[in-house]
Amino acid sequence: MLVSTRQLLLDAQKGKYAVPAFNVHNMETIQTVVEAAVELRSPIIVAATPGTMKYAGPEFFIKLVEICANKYDIPIAMHLDHHESFDEIKNAIQIGTKSAMIDASHFDFEENVRRVKEVVDYAHRYDVTVEGELGVLGGQEDDLIRDSKDSKYTNPAQAKEYVERTGIDSLAVAIGTAHGVYKEEPKLDFERLAEIRAVVDIPLVLHGASGVPADQVKKAIELGITKVNIATELKMPFAAKLREVLVSKPEESDPRKYFGPAKEVMKKVAMEKILMCGSNGKA
Repeated sequence: MLVSTRQLLLDAQKGKYAVPAFNVHNMETIQTVVEAAVELRSPIIVAATPGTMKYAGPEFFIKLVEICANKYDIPIAMHLDHHESFDEIKNAIQIGTKSAMIDASHFDFEENVRRVKEVVDYAHRYDVTVEGELGVLGGQEDDLIRDSKDSKYTNPAQAKEYVERTGIDSLAVAIGTAHGVYKEEPKLDFERLAEIRAVVDIPLVLHGASGVPADQVKKAIELGITKVNIATELKMPFAAKLREVLVSKPEESDPRKYFGPAKEVMKKVAMEKILMCGSNGKA
């Protein structure tokens, strides 16, 4: 059965590793990341943005992940990533998801707290874990585009108050990452991360990890990151291989013969990211 991220992340926090959260979009990508996790004996978080849920339909998407959770003997969590609609979160909880991120980071502090606490109060009634975000990441996530100049780092003192007032189970921090493709190599603010870890005792989350050098991600994990979000680095090789096969074999009409190679390259990337997080062998 599907699990919440609560124990997954608490175990990671204690063991000083991170659980990978892979953003996926359809049956093939769900299968691929789960199969990679099964092979490496890693817990896994399968994440979906609002756009993905709209594309696949929440019932279909959540039930596909639930099938994987029932089939394999590793912990699998279904997570709503960067959702802003309270009604959509409630609907997904009723269908079966056990983990949700309510993103109110673009509002001022008080409104962020109010919106997140509203979701926490509802979700905790169903033993659903809630992730909040303080600080704003630049780049593109789903259909939302934010200029890098609008990005804002997480304030450690505010983070402490935010966690206490909202009751969230995990906190996404802004320490120098961005969504989408980086224009230049990111440099994470490890000092800020250490300051946040010193005053916040719940699991911390790193968004925008695609394109961040592995050594920086590993250092962030050493300093307290327990969930690492990966999206772009999965989508790009999957799409590139799919495009390559379709262009080189325009007569091919069997989806198994063009999705198959695309799944293989995505699985390789997923396995690399699991090893980077250090979650292999933890299931």
